[in-house]
Amino acid sequence: MTKPFISLCPEITRADALTLMDWLEDECVTRYLSDSRHVSRFIEDVIGRVQLPVLTHLFNQGGRFFMAYDRHDVPVGFVRLVKTGRDCEMVLVIGNRDNWGRKLGASAIREGMKLAFFEMRADKLIAKIHMENTRSLKAFEHCGFVLESQTPTLKSFAMSAERYLRLLREGASNHAADIHITEFDKERLTSLLVFEHPSAVFELEHEIERAIVVEPRQVPQNVVTMNSRTLLQLDDEEMEVALVYPEDADDSAGKLSVCSDIGTAILGYKVGDAFDLRMTNRTRHIQIRKVLYQPEAAGHFHL
Repeated sequence: MTKPFISLCPEITRADALTLMDWLEDECVTRYLSDSRHVSRFIEDVIGRVQLPVLTHLFNQGGRFFMAYDRHDVPVGFVRLVKTGRDCEMVLVIGNRDNWGRKLGASAIREGMKLAFFEMRADKLIAKIHMENTRSLKAFEHCGFVLESQTPTLKSFAMSAERYLRLLREGASNHAADIHITEFDKERLTSLLVFEHPSAVFELEHEIERAIVVEPRQVPQNVVTMNSRTLLQLDDEEMEVALVYPEDADDSAGKLSVCSDIGTAILGYKVGDAFDLRMTNRTRHIQIRKVLYQPEAAGHFHL
């Protein structure tokens, strides 16, 4: 069975706003959303007042707003992250009832955690959920959130950054297939992160944290390591790429920076692995077809 896929997109278009309005007119969707009337009035006002195709800046007032898309590039919900001090609160809605029960909520939560802890640098992520909202309660518990407090109507769940990193390193976060990187690659990549803007490389930092670290001589020969040459299938197109450090990148020569979308995505995967990746405005399907050259397999341990 294909795992649920969700990507959180920061750009909010006018079409997205109209979709949100449709969702917020459904009483089953807004039943447990405490500020649904306020949100609905805000969106209606924006649509009527602002004649722009992109409305991202208006939706990000007081927090970060993301549309949630499935692998078919269809909007299925939204996530809002509001940071106060070192804590961040998540609001999650799967907007179309036809999508309920597909475990898209848990996938959206995992993507939201990645943003909260790696891009927004929160110390703790909080979710306040209505006592009768059993789907949301189960989804947050499934993702490892711990009950922190409750009232007669609300349960407050929390995930600390420390707990999140531990679950990530233990492979308990269920993000994707296991990936492997060498000790040498991890050391160089970690040094690279120091010189990059955190928001630009948070996906790479996330992948490094969840990777299984092995000695260079022990990495399987079918794994994509740094400076490997790999044959990929991108949707229906085959392409040969080399995974390199930013200073060596040359797209015209097929040398992809590890900080690029595809570069980050393929790091540590092995031949046969396949996954979906949201790039710009659409989702692409990537499969690792063949590792044509791997430094470690060739005995080149310090490339």
